[in-house]
This record gives sequence, structure tokens and C-alpha cells, in this order.
Amino acid sequence: MQLKKLASSLALIGFAVAGSAHADKVKVEYWTMSLAPKFNAYFDMVEKKFEAQNPDIDVVWVDLPWDVIQAKLTAAIAAGQPPALVNLNVPWAYDYAQDGVIQPVDGLLGGDKAVYASGALADVTFKGKVYGFPWYNGANILAYNTSLFQKAGLAGKTPKSLDEELMMAKQIAAKTGVPGFAPALGKIIGIFQAEGLDIVVGGKAAFNSPAHVALLKKFQDAYKSGALAKDNLFAEDNFQTSIALYNAGKLGMLESTPSTLDRTKSDAKDIYALTEVAPAPMGPTKVVKGGWLMHFAVPKGVNAKVLPATAKFAKFLTGDEMQLAFSKATGGTYPSTIKAGDDAYFQSLPAGSGALEKARAVGGKNIDNIRTLWGVPGLPDFEALNKRLQDAVEAGVTGKKDIKEALDDAATFWNEKLAKK
Repeated sequence: MQLKKLASSLALIGFAVAGSAHADKVKVEYWTMSLAPKFNAYFDMVEKKFEAQNPDIDVVWVDLPWDVIQAKLTAAIAAGQPPALVNLNVPWAYDYAQDGVIQPVDGLLGGDKAVYASGALADVTFKGKVYGFPWYNGANILAYNTSLFQKAGLAGKTPKSLDEELMMAKQIAAKTGVPGFAPALGKIIGIFQAEGLDIVVGGKAAFNSPAHVALLKKFQDAYKSGALAKDNLFAEDNFQTSIALYNAGKLGMLESTPSTLDRTKSDAKDIYALTEVAPAPMGPTKVVKGGWLMHFAVPKGVNAKVLPATAKFAKFLTGDEMQLAFSKATGGTYPSTIKAGDDAYFQSLPAGSGALEKARAVGGKNIDNIRTLWGVPGLPDFEALNKRLQDAVEAGVTGKKDIKEALDDAATFWNEKLAKK
């Protein structure tokens, strides 16, 4: 495994210089993921503002495509030239932390840990240690077609739970002939987690319990009634299909991030005019779905002499002011600091606000509860395990197989894999 080889090489390298000093300046090189050239102006502003306050530090921004950055990081660390900071998502950070490729930043954060939302910190905390400076995040909202809601007898109503969401989807389908909802059933692990249902307990699969079966039975009933949009329903990502249906007026509810409505506003003005927004229903965990935290990690091998400057810049870049500025630049992401999340940009609505502005405000109400529901840390051969569970869910929900039998078969496969871990 590439990470294992990298971890081994770190032991041989000992340490590497993340930034070299030229003149009397300390160089802090930081890498981001697929943000250039769209956000060049933002990062230019960050650099100028920080360097004006810290003339002894030279900040160098490097942006790399998301599908290249891991290989580049591997090569840079192996060569003894890691960046001081690297932009990662939570699953990648977990793998890197397990293999000793990134280092804990508790000491660098110090008391400033308190400025970040608890959910964001939890996302990058592994075995009791924090492995990154939380940055930007996402959060789902519920967009709905008021015309379809009115025709279905649901005017003025919005779902407060998954049960209500499925019930309303059935009513929309029955009254209008249009599916009401397009859940991402290909991401069933996240759905189970949001509903407070365990995936693994005591080293064994736990997703074949009566509670899991009962939840899938609800989806099965909705599927049979035509309440669920069937195209790509069980795909790993059904977003493109869902937004296309919604923008065509062929989907009652769309659960996604606020920025999705930017496409509706530009591509389907008639549907945008009919769109209202509400909070996406939360399960008993009260976790806000749609989280995908990005953060900055410190690779192993960064010269200890560079760490104070690295910490200073990381706190600046992920601090309240710069996070708020980045959210405004993107128009659809959320900050991970408490103060930035409380800003009027998220918490109040100007007169004449449309669905996009309303969505941004709705999503900003629960920033502290956003979590990245991505899977179960430490699972062996996760892709194979996930695929087997996805297939079981599809077989059960579509009625091709008894739900309990399908989940039992998947659990047996999982347990065989877990026993070899």
C-alpha cells in the first residue's frame, strides 16, 4: 500500500524541511485541492494580508487537482520536501493518521481549539488527537417545489424527520404522479449513521438488526408507491440525476447543499421561482447531513523550526475572518469556526431574498452539528464491503430479495472480512 511504503520511508528520512528560509524569512508552503483559478483572488488576498502582518514569513500557495494531490504528497514527503500544510478531506486524513503520514496538531492549536465548531473538531480527531485545522464544510438543506406541494395538499408543510419525508414523498407521487424524493441510497452507511443505527459493533457487522430492517422496509414501501426517483437511486452518487429531475419539475423535494440552487436559478428559472427551502430533516442523532469537512493537516517530516510559523498561518487561514471571506467567495460553503458561523451573512436574510439566500441561512443555523458521515474508520477492503452492502440494500428495497435475508448475507460477507483484519 502506498501509505505503508510512505510511512516506512518517514522512519528513514527522520525529518525534512517544509520551507526553506530565504533572506530572513521563513517559507510556509501550503497546498489546496482544485481551487485554482476560480479562487485566485481570494488566496492572493490571504497572502497579502498575512504577510503584511507577518513580514518575517513568506507564504507560498500551491493548488493541485484532487486526483493528483495524494501522489504529489507521497513524492514530496519521500523526497524530504513536504509542504507545511496540505488540504485534505476526512477519509484521507484518517488513513494518513493511521499510517503516520500526518501529525497531531493539538500542540499547535493550543487554546485556539475553542474557536472551532465541535462537529468539525470531532471529524479530524482520531484516537483522541486532532489531526488538522478545520476549514470549510458543506451542509444539506431541503429545497421543495411549492407547486407540487400545493397539488399534493401539503402547502405550508415541511418534513421534520425521515419518516415524514417519506410520507410526503408518497403523497406527492399519489397526487401528482411525480416522485417526491431521491435519497442517496448508494450512501446507505451515512443514512444509517444519521438515523443513529450502528454499522459495526464489537468487530462484527450490526446492520442486519430489526431496526435496520425496519428502516429499509420504509424505503421499500416508498419505492413501490413511486415516491422515490428510481434513476440512479442506488448509485454511489445520484446528485446529477436528482438536480436534473428537480430542475425539470419532476421531483418534489431535493436534499442537497445550498449551492445546488445556483444551478436551478440559472438553468430553470421557472422552477427556482417555485422553490422554497427548509432544514433537511435530522435523525435522532441531530447530525446535519451533507457535511464534507476540508481541513489543513501538517505532514510528518516538516522541520520543527517551521512549525511556529505554520501554526500562525494555519490559524489565520482557518480563523473567523478568512473563513467567512471564503464562504462569501464560494457562495455555498460553511465555515467551521463558531464566530464566523454566527455572522449575519448566514443568520439573517435581506429583503427580497430568493431560495438560494434562504438556503444559505437555513444551512447556517446548525453549523456546530455538521458531521462528515463517510463510513466506518479502519475497515479492511472498504470498497468491497461497501459494495456488498449497497447491493444488499438495492435487492431488499426493490423487492428482489427479502430485506432481512439480503442484510444477513451482506453481514456474513462483512464478518468474514473483519475476522481476517
